[in-house]
Amino acid sequence: MATSRTFLKRTRAGAVVKVVREHYLREDIPCGAAACRLCPPRPAGPGPGLQAQPSGAASSLCPGPHYLLPDTNLLLHQIDILEDPVIKNVIVLQTVLQEVRNRSAPVYKRIRDVIQNPEKHFYSFTNEHHRTGTWELESSNDRNDRAIRVAVKWYNEHLKKIEDEEKIQVIFLTNDRTNKEKALEEGITAYTCEEYIKSLTANPDLVDRLACVSDEGKEIESGKIIFPEHIPLSKLQQGIKSGIYLQGTYRASRDNYLEATVWVHGDAEENKEIIIQGLKHLNRAVHEDIVAVELLAKDEWVAPSSVVLQDDGQNEDDIENEEEKENILKTSVNKDMLRPTGKVVGIIKRNWRPFCGMLSKSQIKEARRHLFTPADRRIPRIRIETRQADTLEGQRIIVAIDGWPRNSRYPNGHFVKSLGSAGDKETETEVLLLEHDVPHQPFSQAVLSFLPKMPWSITEQDMKYREDLRHLYVCSVDPPGCTDIDDALHCREVENGNTEVGVHIADVSHFIRPGNALDEESVKRGTTVYLCEKRIDMVPELLSSNLCSLRSNVDRLAFSCIWEMNHKAEILKTRFTKSIINSKASLTYAEAQMRIDSATMNDDITTSLRGLNKLAKILKKRRIDNG
Repeated sequence: MATSRTFLKRTRAGAVVKVVREHYLREDIPCGAAACRLCPPRPAGPGPGLQAQPSGAASSLCPGPHYLLPDTNLLLHQIDILEDPVIKNVIVLQTVLQEVRNRSAPVYKRIRDVIQNPEKHFYSFTNEHHRTGTWELESSNDRNDRAIRVAVKWYNEHLKKIEDEEKIQVIFLTNDRTNKEKALEEGITAYTCEEYIKSLTANPDLVDRLACVSDEGKEIESGKIIFPEHIPLSKLQQGIKSGIYLQGTYRASRDNYLEATVWVHGDAEENKEIIIQGLKHLNRAVHEDIVAVELLAKDEWVAPSSVVLQDDGQNEDDIENEEEKENILKTSVNKDMLRPTGKVVGIIKRNWRPFCGMLSKSQIKEARRHLFTPADRRIPRIRIETRQADTLEGQRIIVAIDGWPRNSRYPNGHFVKSLGSAGDKETETEVLLLEHDVPHQPFSQAVLSFLPKMPWSITEQDMKYREDLRHLYVCSVDPPGCTDIDDALHCREVENGNTEVGVHIADVSHFIRPGNALDEESVKRGTTVYLCEKRIDMVPELLSSNLCSLRSNVDRLAFSCIWEMNHKAEILKTRFTKSIINSKASLTYAEAQMRIDSATMNDDITTSLRGLNKLAKILKKRRIDNG
């Protein structure tokens, strides 16, 4: 059935326009509930869908079986809660997914991963194309809120028709006061995330993972304003266009928590790096944020400080002590060292991520509010509320920032999870990987599904487009214990007296097709990461250590570069070809050197290594002679 959707939209110039779009509605979209026989069978897709009898934590607010349906803002801000194993059987609407995709790519990726997790029973319902309601002329935000409420009502009415002993209810979760009030008026059971999580009496620790949704709601009791107000984004953009403000990347100092630099974006060489000094001028920016900066008058410019200042966090309300430290920075300044200096007037884009570190437990007995000290000294301490302080003390934990009010010395955040005891080898390795943003999760089933089926062998079709080089005496030289052998070499004398040298690279592109899940995951990882006792592969082990590893005495697909050189190591001819090789030896550095030095070994592999070594010495001498 074709219909039209109409809503209002504000353009960049500020004008309000009416948007009309043709829209198709269907009646064959399943609800996803396993017990439902009214809907058509659910097509194969991510996740197993909603359970017939919802399992999960028991709620004192809604003791009966129920599914959860969150709105967009709740999903954006409370993704840590939704990822917890306790939370199951959640309906994620298409309306919500689309809005999340537009507003936060990282959260969208996380919720897609949760939907694909078979243990979570999250179901993505395509409500935008389901005949659940018609849309009136209204703003896109109001329309989306109403679309969510309409979907909740439809679900509750639909589930009542399922012949089951105990009826399943859909609970609407929203932190939007207006949306909740409208839902209650329409007879929908609705709770805030905090209300629902606190009702899970068997899981009190889950409360610690609640994000502080609004800055104002979590301002500290003293109420004393510490920081200037941030200028709204629309005014910042106008100011940047007119040259009043400069846009750049904020880089905090590791050695001085009262100093930072902003690297200005653009081609202008003048004022490329701006110094920011003092708490008020830093104005709640966090390392790697994109900020707007206002330059100070030249008589207020400062020099980079050589003073080392670490934030001890002992008394967070002692602002006078901070001012004394700022005065230390300004003493004994060499006027020749003055640099362009500015102040942060607004945040253009926050680049917050989950941070690893340790809990600095409050000295106050029975206190719930504690400071978290990140492992990265460029990140400020974060205030969190937790009932698990005794348990978390001495552990490496992950914390996320929720907001930074003007009257708070530190940002507010929430506990995400514990990694393990500080000093434990596995825990510290995990911290290292997380802090350097190294993707190290196991490969998903979607990625693994694109691997070739075993047993694998080279087919006649593969042979058609490749040069057969299996007769050549190819070998590889790598560190001891290396299993991912990605290159191999050969060297031989040809009939005209010249030398042929070949470098053979494992042809990974044969197994990874552009754009599939395996390709996208490899792009995201970018490289194999080597640690002292393990490595994190860029591609699954079946490829890295087997089919794309040029091991000895097995046929492998390769991409070869073959040169013809004279005895002065000058290249005469070059050719590239897709090939099939069979390495005759997988050598360590010591084994290769032993063959080169041996007076008794004169086999083809040893002769090849000596030829390569001779050419390498000529090329190295030439490079050094050329400076």
